[in-house]
Amino acid sequence: KDPEIICSSEEFEELKWIAGMFYWMESVQKYDVEGWNYMERLEEFVDGGFSDPSFINAVSGIVNRGCHNPPCGTGAVDGAPERSENFEKALVTFGIKD
Repeated sequence: KDPEIICSSEEFEELKWIAGMFYWMESVQKYDVEGWNYMERLEEFVDGGFSDPSFINAVSGIVNRGCHNPPCGTGAVDGAPERSENFEKALVTFGIKD
């Protein structure tokens, strides 16, 4: 009845991570819509030197709005610039980019 309960529960904090991982495996990694296939695009992103910003923008759309080419009828991606910045920070932190 309350879809926010998973993320807001202080009693079972690990639930949001479990739910997030399940969502990632079931909805993002398997995403294959209108010629945009997550696994293929991930491979292209890696082979291209981790430099194409359209990859994180599309993935943010999938996670936040359910499509790879937002606004897709549901609105703009919430926090798109911040998502992109955080993705770049993660790539640098992991030593993938300078």
